[in-house]
Amino acid sequence: MKSQAAVLWEPGRPWEIEELELDAPKYGEVKVELAASGMCHSDEHVRDGSVPVGLYPFIGGHEGAGVVTEIGPGVTSVEVGDHVALGFIPACGRCRACATGKSSICDLGAHLLGGHQISDGTARHHVRGQGAGIQCLLGTFAPVTVVNEASCVKLTKDIPLDKAALVGCGVTTGWGSSVYAAGVSAGETVVVLGMGGVGCGAVQGAALAGARHVVLVDPSPFKREQAKVFGATHAVASIEEALPLLHDLTWGQLADKVIITVAVADGALIAPAMSLVAKGGTCVHVSVGDVTATDTSLSLFDLTAMRKTLKGAWFGNANIRFDIPHLLRLYMEGQLELDAMITRTYTLDQVNDGYEAMRNAENVRGLILY
Repeated sequence: MKSQAAVLWEPGRPWEIEELELDAPKYGEVKVELAASGMCHSDEHVRDGSVPVGLYPFIGGHEGAGVVTEIGPGVTSVEVGDHVALGFIPACGRCRACATGKSSICDLGAHLLGGHQISDGTARHHVRGQGAGIQCLLGTFAPVTVVNEASCVKLTKDIPLDKAALVGCGVTTGWGSSVYAAGVSAGETVVVLGMGGVGCGAVQGAALAGARHVVLVDPSPFKREQAKVFGATHAVASIEEALPLLHDLTWGQLADKVIITVAVADGALIAPAMSLVAKGGTCVHVSVGDVTATDTSLSLFDLTAMRKTLKGAWFGNANIRFDIPHLLRLYMEGQLELDAMITRTYTLDQVNDGYEAMRNAENVRGLILY
């Protein structure tokens, strides 16, 4: 079938709208007609070249939800007509990681940036006669896509699909970074550095976990204002401003948990972030940046003597099959705010406008509606 897609031909260029030729799903695969796609910063990392991908042309997008319109042989978890959210990290349920409750690092994740289908290593998406890669095995910058059933999470049909698209990556990554990776407990003081889609999820996760203080740090006045909507108790522009505030709020104890969700990971941020962490506290690093960068500033004496923990989190250490439905149920019951996350909606041909707004800190989350 024919459709359209937002395609990247090489790093540094804008997304281009191209005609898409889409094959039928093969073994273990599913065709999904999407309702919406979130506009996550990870696609910007691919566009600017800081995260390299396996092949071009490359179809972006990895936050999506829609309706199953066709299934390939061997598919058992969904049927035609089912509503599904797409998880940016597939979960096979059988590898060592999945079997030990760590499906966010499922072995199938090794294929995330390769671009081709998990089942046989070939393409279902074609642009200008060439097999196209797809972001995170999903390619949601197109109204219809073919994905492996390992990436599909079946939903009840009362859940709005445009909101369901948001939990495939950003919201769940942030929420899980607070609740699972950081292990926020009632009464704790939490600092979140950065207020995009992931930071918004982290703020909400900390608030829902019962944090006494949730301090958002972001240079954007718009983001600081929005943070209060999602549960932040305080919002400041910099780490330098956060430090005296924490001293006042905690009687000098500082933050039990610090969660780094800035737009671009920077090793120089680690030491300042760790300076906000209380004795015995934890800093969780979530951000993504240049994959070749290895330099980090960190006081090893402070790390040891103050018994601090620095850890990484991927997809918030969450599980797509439990946490995506779980968070959507919280949304349906009024405990998780997704509506206000969507600052602006776009058509597919406005994708570059949406990312320009993101770079200018004008959106918490942009959403492409189909």
